Amino acid sequence: MAETVKPIDFVIIWVDGNDSEWRAEKDKYDDAPKTHANSEVRFRDWDNLRYWFRGVEKFAPWVNKVHFVTWGHLPPWLNTQNPKLNIVNHRDYIPEQYLPTFSSHTIELNLHRIKGLAENFVYFNDDMFITAPTKPTDFFKHDKPCDTFALDCLYFNEDSAGFFNGANVTIINKHFVKKAVLKKDFRKWFDTKNGFKNIMRTFLLTPWWYFQGFYYQHTPSSFKKSTFNTLWEQEADVLNTTCSHKFRRTGDVNQWLMKYWQLASGEFTVRRDSFAYCYHVKDENYTQLLRDITSQKHCMLCINDTSETNDFEEKKEGVKKAFEKLLPDKSSFEL
Repeated sequence: MAETVKPIDFVIIWVDGNDSEWRAEKDKYDDAPKTHANSEVRFRDWDNLRYWFRGVEKFAPWVNKVHFVTWGHLPPWLNTQNPKLNIVNHRDYIPEQYLPTFSSHTIELNLHRIKGLAENFVYFNDDMFITAPTKPTDFFKHDKPCDTFALDCLYFNEDSAGFFNGANVTIINKHFVKKAVLKKDFRKWFDTKNGFKNIMRTFLLTPWWYFQGFYYQHTPSSFKKSTFNTLWEQEADVLNTTCSHKFRRTGDVNQWLMKYWQLASGEFTVRRDSFAYCYHVKDENYTQLLRDITSQKHCMLCINDTSETNDFEEKKEGVKKAFEKLLPDKSSFEL
């Protein structure tokens, strides 16, 4: 008998970096040093959002609701009357004391406050796409989020997310004893679906008594609202401090904390590593990225813009052409 899965919502956050009103408001507060964490790379538009909606409709038609989170701007082609679509303004769910915000951390850490959001939801950045058929149990199984597990070391440099991950893992080590977690979830840690490389990562890092870090695919994440509620109850001061920052800062935590909490608590079901893949777009992997879009090698892809993404306009057009080949037909989310 097929498993009965509770309703699953999708949440996607989007910003129109070309909106002059948004830029004017951003510039009023923007005194942060320009690193990759808050550079223009984080806001430039690949003009491929419509393919996110096409992928959802074609490859995840079972989704209960799509919550489209925005500062206030909307794509001109978006069909706001689609019955599955819920337009969410930052003001609709982020506490007033944190607004306006230009930090993805604040936007993400408060997602559980979205009115009508299902207990089980999948969170997408606007550079993450569904590119092959999926089913609900790819995201939640036995009412637990599906994920790939591996221990990992943190990488620190001025353009990495290592500082955020360090803050996240500090909290995990405060609440969880690694040895006890290993004993309870040994089979999940070393499940073959995690992939050989990930199992080796975990094996080599097992002897240390504390969590060094967790492997993060930078792909869509399955979450439970109750996980967010738990963290806000347990670590309100840390989350409040992060959300009080208008822009991302070293020392902030982010939504990966919720993911790591689910992994450390064992509240997840193992999913094969190859289900999703992230491309940090560079000259050397760009051709493979285009092939993987059209060949549907993975069910989900992240097309991550970086400071090493050269010839941006050329690459943007190539990605759009690949998506047009995969998803040529308009979705009901388009006018």
